[in-house]
Amino acid sequence: MPRLHLHLLSDSTGETLEMLAKAALAQFEGAEVNRHFWPMVRSQQHLDRIMGEIGANPGLVFFTLANADIRVKLEERCRALGLPVVPVLDAAVAALEDALGQHPRARPGSQHAMDEAYFRRVDAIHYTIAHDDGIGWENWEEADIVLAGVSRSSKTPTSIYLANRGYKVANIPIVVESPPPPALFGLKHPLVVGLTTAPDRLVQVRRNRLLSLNQAPETSYVDPDRVAKEVQYARRMFADNGWPVIDVTRRSIEEAAAAIINLYNESRAAPAGMAE
Repeated sequence: MPRLHLHLLSDSTGETLEMLAKAALAQFEGAEVNRHFWPMVRSQQHLDRIMGEIGANPGLVFFTLANADIRVKLEERCRALGLPVVPVLDAAVAALEDALGQHPRARPGSQHAMDEAYFRRVDAIHYTIAHDDGIGWENWEEADIVLAGVSRSSKTPTSIYLANRGYKVANIPIVVESPPPPALFGLKHPLVVGLTTAPDRLVQVRRNRLLSLNQAPETSYVDPDRVAKEVQYARRMFADNGWPVIDVTRRSIEEAAAAIINLYNESRAAPAGMAE
């Protein structure tokens, strides 16, 4: 399969464009793609500099540009070079325009405006960082979601991902020798979710972690029998308290977070008393 140069041009941070490109490329296993990322393209002069690089590395061009003059110029110059150019959001915006009967506003980076949702996300990130690994249990009632699980069951990265989606998340390690604070079992507002994983996979993850820290890879922390008992102990706790459980053995962080968000939405949509 030949190597493809993929140029991503955005008039804002380019976060949306990168996610779309990543999702599309995931459908092509083994594809060799060299991505060139060009954010904050808001002037003709900037576009002129970029076109020199595109001409030197011809390939496919994806863009999200609100300014009509700049996008027309980009399309013209790409056609002159014989390069395919794709306005990746146009179909979605056109469909919304028809459905809403409203013209879109051509404002660069408008999806990143510092609105209420932005500040809610920042607040969620601050809360989540301050309540990692069992810290600040006195404030867990303020959380939207509390994640519980044994060590190395992806609690922290999942929490941070959810925080970036606007959810206040606390997480706590389940340790056989050190039971959680009683506050965990009396929470009313947060959705408590248990994270679990296959013991053999957990042993591998823990061993890799120890090696990365230059620590002895053979300790009770990675003993298969001990790890299996830890997982069993956590599962029993989840079941005894009626907490939903997500198995992260074969799930990416994004997939686990999506499953948790679904559980959260369902719990909030349920009539009072039904989510117990």
